[in-house]
Order: sequence, then C-alpha cells, then structure tokens
Amino acid sequence: MRRIAAVTIALLAATPLAAQTVAPPKVRFIHAGTLLAKPGEAPRGPSTIVVRDGKVAEIRDGFVAPEGGAELIDLKDRFVMPGLVDMHVHLWGIGGDPLRDRLTALNRDDADDMMHAVANARVTLEAGFTTVRDLGGSARGMRALREGVERGDIAGPTIINAGNSISVSGGHADGTNGVAEVFADAIHKHQINTCDGPEDCTRAVRQQIALGAQVIKYMSTGGVLSNVSGGLGRAMTDAEMKAIIDTSHGLGRKVATHSHAAAGTKAAVAAGVDTVDHGSFLDDETIAMMKKNGTWLVPTMMAPAAALEQARKGLLPPAVIPKAEEAAAAAFASHSKAYAAGVKVAFGTDSGVSRHGDNAQEFSMMVKAGMTPAMALKTATLNAAEALGRADSIGSIAPGKHADIIAVTGSPLDDIKRMEQVEFVMRQGVVHKAGGKRQAFPAQ
Repeated sequence: MRRIAAVTIALLAATPLAAQTVAPPKVRFIHAGTLLAKPGEAPRGPSTIVVRDGKVAEIRDGFVAPEGGAELIDLKDRFVMPGLVDMHVHLWGIGGDPLRDRLTALNRDDADDMMHAVANARVTLEAGFTTVRDLGGSARGMRALREGVERGDIAGPTIINAGNSISVSGGHADGTNGVAEVFADAIHKHQINTCDGPEDCTRAVRQQIALGAQVIKYMSTGGVLSNVSGGLGRAMTDAEMKAIIDTSHGLGRKVATHSHAAAGTKAAVAAGVDTVDHGSFLDDETIAMMKKNGTWLVPTMMAPAAALEQARKGLLPPAVIPKAEEAAAAAFASHSKAYAAGVKVAFGTDSGVSRHGDNAQEFSMMVKAGMTPAMALKTATLNAAEALGRADSIGSIAPGKHADIIAVTGSPLDDIKRMEQVEFVMRQGVVHKAGGKRQAFPAQ
C-alpha cells in the first residue's frame, strides 16, 4: 500500500499543476416563464432549465432554487425556446449592401472579407440564430471562421460550411460572369469551383471537401444575382448532378442545390439532392417528387424580395432586374402550394442578399404564405436540425443537447413578429445577449 501511495505521489509531482486541477462545472439555472422546449408541441408553464458545461442537464417544473455556486438567469417574464437554425446564409464579405460590395470589390482582400464575416456572424447570433449553414464563401476563410467559433475565439453561431458553390462554366457561381477580360483571366487562374462534365464535377466536389467543406452546394439553375442574362433555367446535365451528389454522399456530406426553374429542381430531386434551396418555380409534379423522395425545401422567401428592391433602386446590374421580377412573382405561390401539400420545409433566408441580423423576418413571410406560427418556428428548430443530421444535439431543449437557448417578450405563437426582437441568446451555455444587449465576449 505504501508503495502504491509513493508511486501516486511521484506521478502527481511529475504532472503539471494545470493537469492536476479540474475546474468545477459551469452550472446555470434558467427560470423560464413560458418554455417551448419542443416546437410543434404545446409550451409548458414556469420551468427551470439546468445547464451544465454547455449542455442541458435537466428540465424541472416550476422555479427551482439554484444549487450552491450555480448562476441564476431570470427569464420568468419571457418566452423561452431553442436557438434558431438558418439553413442558408452567406457570412463572407459585405452582406445586404450590393452597391458597396461592387464598388469596393477591387480594393478588398480576403482579410477584409473575413473581418466582415466575423461581424456578420456575431450579428446573426444576436438575432437568435445559434446554428447556420453557410452556402457559399471563401472555402479556406469559412473553414477558419467555423473553427474560430468552435474554439471560442470569436462570437458566432455554429457554422456548417459549404466552401465555394459548384457551378458549370457560365453558371451562377462562375466568378468570371460579366467581368472584363483582364480581370476574368486572373479569376480563372484561381477558380476551382467550376466544372464541366461529370468527371470534372467529381474533382470540384473533392477539392471543396479537401478545403474543409462540411456540406456541398451546387447550382442546378441560373441565379438572380449573376451578372449575366442567362435566365433562371436549368444549368447542369443529369450526369453532372449525379456525379456531384454521389461523390458528396460517398464522402459523408449532404448536398444543397440552388434551384429556381422546375426543370432543374426535378433533375436535382431525381439525382438524390438533400435540400432544394429557393425552389421558386414548383409545379405539381416537382412537389410530388419532393414528397416521395423526402427532399427538404429551404424557401429563402426574403431573398427574391430583397433582390427585387435592390435592383429597382439601381444597386444591382441591369441583367438582374428581369430575373428578380420573375423569381419574386413566382416564389410566393410556389411555396404556398408546397406548404399546403406537406413538403418538408427547413428555415433559410439567403442572408447576405438581405442584411445579416434581419433573418427572423422570414417567419412573417412563411406565415403569410400559409404556415401557422407554430409550423414556422418548427422549421427553424426541429426541422432544420433533422435536415442537417444534427437532431441529436440541436433543435429542441432536452437533456444531453447543446444549451442553445433564446428568449423573446411575449408569445410568438400569437404574433410571429416577436421573433424579430430576441432578448436573450445562449449558445452552448455561453450567454451572448441578455436584456436585449450584447454581452462582453469572451467573458464566461
């Protein structure tokens, strides 16, 4: 026995002090006046959420006194619910100000766009969005931003990043569209996200994954904001889409497609895409295919409305105007029809087209198109978590899940616009906003 004790003492003496000291768990008791723990179900009355080391430990009825050393967060007069998920954002660079973006394009480096992305991430988090899927930005830069948030170096939502969107030459994500020859040649030398033919598209997917992409996004059709008058029609062949989707799935990545025209959406659904983002033109056949295949629709209803307003003000190139008018006119009717038919829907905004931090305005548009407030809230919580494949960690407030928790004044089930004024934000146990005010970071 003495020998064992001597060996233990010797080992402790050789171990750095930091390794010998175990910090006590950070414990917080949240008193919630009304708690929507699982969107889609009825909210519960006064409740206590116990948070330990960034995760929900338990939920108790009533207002339970905190244990010794625990912090009390008083939200007795607030409506408390899970942190929100936005399935389609663009954090990289200047967002929501297309004229400024165009005027400064030749003067900005990636380092400048990273600084904008850091600010955009924090504003998005403070709007109540604790998780986002970023569908197009610098592959290296977004990977670094994601990891910076994960380390706790910067404040932002959990990021599932796509890197650069994959496009055919002349397609929506070809950076040479509408660019003068001398600049187009320079862009071509560095651009690896364009592909032509199935083998080339396989290569493009693999390169984005090598650069840290956690999800793959590709362009089934033309796009509103492309500075090329190519319309919104189908852009890729069946073989190209299948190569992108099969390669991505083989490497463990889900696939999102930017798609407007019904022909592009049908082809993407047939090829096995996971989410259709935008889906501006959905006919009955397309809707039936999406239901049969279990394909998610990410409507982004804010995007065409924002693009149309910007185009009419002269903030976007002339080629954008007819496409913005066409998409805005069709999207509302298409999405209303999809909701009524029971297509699976996950919340997304395409923020970056619109301003970051305004994400919750999408809720009102979804309700106007036929959803109840309860259904709309579910799209940004449980539905989005399922679509991401992360329902085990986010989407509801339950023991074992991340303590991603927000609060608003009054019930959004009565007035969905209340989601546009989030008062409290906690991500993985860290409070980023309280009483409607930004909290110092890092401070906890």
